[in-house]
Amino acid sequence: MKATIWHNNRCSNSRGALALLQQAGADIEVIDYLATPPDPATLRQLLDEMGIPARDLLRSKEPAYAELGLADRLDDEAALVEAMAMHPALINRPIVRTPKGTALCRPPETVRTLL
Repeated sequence: MKATIWHNNRCSNSRGALALLQQAGADIEVIDYLATPPDPATLRQLLDEMGIPARDLLRSKEPAYAELGLADRLDDEAALVEAMAMHPALINRPIVRTPKGTALCRPPETVRTLL
């Protein structure tokens, strides 16, 4: 099975999801989204695939969240997507895509629904 994970190696949830994909024998494409941030179109596509609004993918504890005043813009999808593309630390992780779907895999065991 082919899988793509938008991954942050410093995150225990991300490492856990990656380990579960590896244990399942998936053919994994690992994207370090901090080094290679997704563009707004890719983020919009992922959000559409997950069926969630942009605010559900935001990490509100990141400094950029307050600096950009995102708490006051939670209904402005375009602004939130643009902010995440420009400041990838704002993106919650890990995001995993397989032929069975795309999901934010927090907790990591959520990845099992995609296997």
